[in-house]
Amino acid sequence: MPEEDTVESYTPAEKRERARLFRKGFRQAMADCVDPRLEARIEKIDQRAAERGAQELRALHQVQADARQTLANAKAAERTAARTDRAAARQARKQAEDAVRRAERAVLRAER
Repeated sequence: MPEEDTVESYTPAEKRERARLFRKGFRQAMADCVDPRLEARIEKIDQRAAERGAQELRALHQVQADARQTLANAKAAERTAARTDRAAARQARKQAEDAVRRAERAVLRAER
């Protein structure tokens, strides 16, 4: 069984296979003769999904860090912009803020 703090990312095929194996294991458990190879296959699927989930979470954290850096740059550009360029700099800052919010929501969804 996966740990609580891990993030899994199952492919559709893995979800189907895991569900099929789980049903088969449930039937075997009712007969009190569970095949250890079945449990090993489920564990292998879980392990691959956990590795993939951790990799995706690291990538999301990197996107979030990049978005925050872009926002910091946009704020600095807005503060130092000439009066004629300030509106464009403000728009760029607002777009950077939106990107940070999207990245933060993606990270929160992935961590749940």
